[in-house]
Amino acid sequence: MAKVATNANFADMLQDDKLVIVDFWAVWCGPCRMLSPIVDEIAEEMADKVTVVKCNVDDCEDIAMQYRIMSIPTLIFFKNGEIVDKTVGAMPKSALVEKINAHLQ
Repeated sequence: MAKVATNANFADMLQDDKLVIVDFWAVWCGPCRMLSPIVDEIAEEMADKVTVVKCNVDDCEDIAMQYRIMSIPTLIFFKNGEIVDKTVGAMPKSALVEKINAHLQ
């Protein structure tokens, strides 16, 4: 299951030993609603390899500004607290799994 980010806990969530994927989204965003079930599936199916964090840009405006989120959905991939990849827009599950697997090697 994906974790929910807040302004208070966001920095701590990035300090995971696993690959951390942060999904920047909003309730009103159509493409976010398309990507969200895919991200949720990956959070469950790959829980032993990745940590998935959902960050609502309306609730966490400071975080969205800090990472210069201009379009959503945006996924940012972190390893050891550092950004290693970023995607913008919806994508099929197969493409997202392929991208994740590339960072797990």
